[in-house]
This record gives sequence, C-alpha cells and structure tokens, in this order.
Amino acid sequence: MQSVQDERRDERERGGGRGDEEMLIKTRGDPKIKNGGAGAEEVEESLMMELTRLVQKVVKESSWWERRGVDCSILAAAFLCLPPAFLLLGSSRLLGFSAGVLLMGVAHAVITVKGTHLASHGALSESQAWGRFWAVFFIEICGSFSARAGIQGHIKMHHAHTNVIGLGDSSVWKVPFLPRIIYLFIAPLAVPIITPLVALAQLKGQSLAHILRTILMVTLGLYSQYWLLINVSGFTSPYGALLCMLVCRAMFSVPYIHVNIFQHIGLPMFSPTRRPKRIHQMTHGVLNLPRNPLLDRIFGHSLINCHVEHHLFPFLSDNMCLKVKPVVSKYLTEKQLPYQEDTYSSRLHLFFHKYQELMVFAPPITELVGVQ
Repeated sequence: MQSVQDERRDERERGGGRGDEEMLIKTRGDPKIKNGGAGAEEVEESLMMELTRLVQKVVKESSWWERRGVDCSILAAAFLCLPPAFLLLGSSRLLGFSAGVLLMGVAHAVITVKGTHLASHGALSESQAWGRFWAVFFIEICGSFSARAGIQGHIKMHHAHTNVIGLGDSSVWKVPFLPRIIYLFIAPLAVPIITPLVALAQLKGQSLAHILRTILMVTLGLYSQYWLLINVSGFTSPYGALLCMLVCRAMFSVPYIHVNIFQHIGLPMFSPTRRPKRIHQMTHGVLNLPRNPLLDRIFGHSLINCHVEHHLFPFLSDNMCLKVKPVVSKYLTEKQLPYQEDTYSSRLHLFFHKYQELMVFAPPITELVGVQ
C-alpha cells in the first residue's frame, strides 16, 4: 500500500495541481525571488500560478461538505442501494428482477467509476493513510484492477503526459483491428471480463507481496458479489449468477469508453520532446461534455462536464471541480485560452465518421507556435 502514496506524490511532482500550489508557497519565501532573482516574475505571475491562486481561494472558502462530503454521500448512497438490489434480484416477477438489475448496475458504475477515479487522486480524504486504504478498496476490491497499475497509468501517464503521443494519448483504448461498430458499441461490453485479466498481466515484475495482495483483493470483490447472488438473491445456477454479474457490470461500459476517448482523442496531440506549457497543454488537449443528470452522478463531474478543470487541478473532488468551473472558464476566456466544450452526440458523430483517422492511424502532432 506504500506504493499508492508514492504514486500520488509523483502526481504532485509531475504536473498535479498541488504541485503548482506548493511551488507558489515555496517561491514566496525564497530570498532570491524576493530580491528579484532570475525567473521570479515568470514564476509568480505565470498563467498557471495566477489561476491556481484563484482556485485555491475558492477551495479555502469551501466547507468540508463541499470539498468532500457531497461526493462521499453519493458513494455512500450507491453502497446503500446494494442490499435492496440483491433482494430485488431474487424476485420471481420480471419487473422486480429488472429493477434489481438496474439498481445493481447503477450502484456498481458509481462505485467503480466515480469511486475508483476519486480514490486514485486521493480526493476522498485528506489523510494519506485513509487515501491509501480507499485506493485499494475501490480500485482492487470494487474495480477488479491493480491499484498500483491504475495509478501508474492514470496519474503518472495520462495526467502527466496528456495528449502526448505514445505516453498520455489514451492509446490504451485504441484497438485498430476492430471495425468501428464493434469498437464503439459492442467491444466495451467485455470490459468487466478484460479488466481483471489486464490486472493480472500488470503484476509481472512486481513483488510477491504486491501480487498476492492484488489477487486476494480482486478475488474478494468478485467472489463477494457472486456469493451474495447465490445466497441472498437465490440464484440456483452458477452460470446465471455469473451472467447477472456481467450484465450489471457492463451496463455503463459503452458510455464509459466513449467518455474516455471523446474528451482527448481528436484534439491537439503533442510530441514527447516538444510540448507546450502545462496550461496550454491542458486547455488545448482536454474537452468538457455538457451537463448530464445521469452521467454527472454516475461517472462524476470531473469525467463529464468539468474535465478541463479536473486536468488543471486533479486533486479536486467532483463537486469542487463543479464549484470552480465558473472561475476557470472565465479566467481562460479572459486570457484568450481555449475552453473546449462539445456535446456527446457531436463527438459520437465525429468518431463514427472519422474512426479510421482518429482511432486506427496515429493522429498528427500539433505544433502550437509561440507557446512551447
């Protein structure tokens, strides 16, 4: 579990919002900067620093409920939905059974998408110890994936190298040999099966203790749901229980894959050796989707309508991303920086008609003249 703390520390060092805040605090007490040392004005008055100060002001003025409580209550509500879901799945009536499947699917998506995402960023608790616990709980037990691999791929690669070709360009979701119909609408349904298999593959080269823990936690999560379906819901067939697990876990897989590719691929891509400053990289390479009453609560604001805010300040919770959204959008507009937004249907139309260009062939590298 110590590795989770190390990965989160790496997030701050390699471009996370906390890193900017810490740099600002340190530079204020640096005698070289006080005396007008080289680069002092650039550090103190940079666009990212100025925006960070505005956002931190909003965060400091917010209550615990706004910073963490709202999102924790949504996750708690998802867990509270599980007991009635298991009971409804034991109903002999089609309506009751269908309600159980729907309730289970929604609860599972909230826990494994919103929960794992917030836990990977340490946004559920200010305590590092609790942060490590929640990362393992949500990512491994609930999400059937390796916490270390998940944080490595999401924090150290995707966030640190957003839209950099070969590093943080969401290439993990590219399967160029699949036709567009299969990729966009059918293949995502296999995500619940693929996820634990990929987790096992990610264990290669890890310590024995880490391998055993990950296997134990993933097995615990999968077997717990299976056991409850057999002993609480009353499934008599193991295959029926497994099929029910697959249906519930795959219920929101299609929009989940869509969201992952819609908000980055097709936007400016950068070379590993030549990339713009962070604020330019994030504003050019990240896109917000519009408010959606369903997906906002299931996936979280940071993955839907506040993705730009999330990439600029990844340590913020979903609710805080929503709260600072007006500040960020106004600032970027005033500084004539892009604040990209598009609809779900528009992005789907784009990917459907430009699938070969965007998903099969590597997107061209964008040169942002004057901001590198």
